[in-house]
Amino acid sequence: MSTKLPVNRERLLNRFLSYVQIGTSADADSSTYPSTPGQLELGKLLVEELKSIGLQDAHQDEHGLVWATVPATVVGPVPTILFNSHLDTSPEAPGSGVNPQVIADYAGGDITLPSSERVIRVKDCPALEKMLGHCLVTTDGTTLLGGDDKAGVAAIMELAHHLIENPSLPHGPVRIVFTCDEEIGLGAKHFDLQKANAEAGYTLDGAGHGEVENENFSADQLVVQATGYNIHPAIAKDKMINASRAIANLVAQLPISEMSPEATEGKQGFLHPYSIQGGVGEAECRILLRDFETARLDEYASLVQKLAASAEAQFPGVRIRVNRSRQYRNMAESLSRSPQVVDFAQKAFKILGRACHLGSIRGGTDGAMFSEMGLPTPNLSVGQHNIHSVLEFASITEMEWAIEHAIVLLDLWQRHARS
Repeated sequence: MSTKLPVNRERLLNRFLSYVQIGTSADADSSTYPSTPGQLELGKLLVEELKSIGLQDAHQDEHGLVWATVPATVVGPVPTILFNSHLDTSPEAPGSGVNPQVIADYAGGDITLPSSERVIRVKDCPALEKMLGHCLVTTDGTTLLGGDDKAGVAAIMELAHHLIENPSLPHGPVRIVFTCDEEIGLGAKHFDLQKANAEAGYTLDGAGHGEVENENFSADQLVVQATGYNIHPAIAKDKMINASRAIANLVAQLPISEMSPEATEGKQGFLHPYSIQGGVGEAECRILLRDFETARLDEYASLVQKLAASAEAQFPGVRIRVNRSRQYRNMAESLSRSPQVVDFAQKAFKILGRACHLGSIRGGTDGAMFSEMGLPTPNLSVGQHNIHSVLEFASITEMEWAIEHAIVLLDLWQRHARS
């Protein structure tokens, strides 16, 4: 089907190159939504492009989310299917001033990045061994690329354009939603389920190709705040109460050989102290709790509470508060109630003659939150690699495959509805 109507690679590549050069790093310390103006800038560009291809309902809402609909090409009651990606990029590496480098036909071997001494090594990214002939995009080595998730944005934009250009392709209504601030856990904050009005959704926010991710970590965050008493060190004897020492003691007691990101993989959960700041009078640590079994988050939180009490005992006068906030939950439970959403994704790969497998996300996506809200939304691969890193790169070839997969997937949904 899609092989008879090939995806326009050059246009897809140009879209992606355009999008990654707009800085959209999220900012967890911002008081605005979206947290950075670049997300609004990219959203406005996408609305213009969507309108130019004929999607007149395309718009950017008051929260910066972009919405559009590709009309159905078949008659009858056919479900609306939603595709989602996020506009923001990770704040964990520089995201502005991206200088993309195109490798039109990857010949194999390590990739030396032009503006630094950094190298994308095959031994560190074995997926490269199966990417001979792919069109790849890297950075110059000084910034991240933003393939997470501008690869998804570019793929969905090209999908919409491809469907409009080829009205012979059978599909029901296709809802497009681009969210903001996913990287800081706020992608679904202003998502309107009634406005989406879809039966199923798919996030295009996954690595490589051929993966259907149908479960993810459940996640909470702890903010541990210590209060002490600061006084000039020259007169501090029997008076100073050092909050930083208490926080440092607590963090030092957290498990390292187990229950840490450095020591876990697969279905193993962890506690991750990812931010420490403060001084003598006040200090703070932020800890991520992650596990595929939601109940285990309570165990992790309990451990931190015990360590906080121990630190208070070791540093008399220090007061430690542990504030817990809910982030997202494993989508597996929601998807189990709508098994066809994952089944169709797998069947579409089979129709294309491509291998696929079910995957588990050691993190979260907008789809996890959409699923919990009532819209079953697994995550699909879209050619991202080495994300959140200056060694990040993306495969345009795998983005093409993601678009082809989406076209077949839409056909399966309309056939199922009309059978």
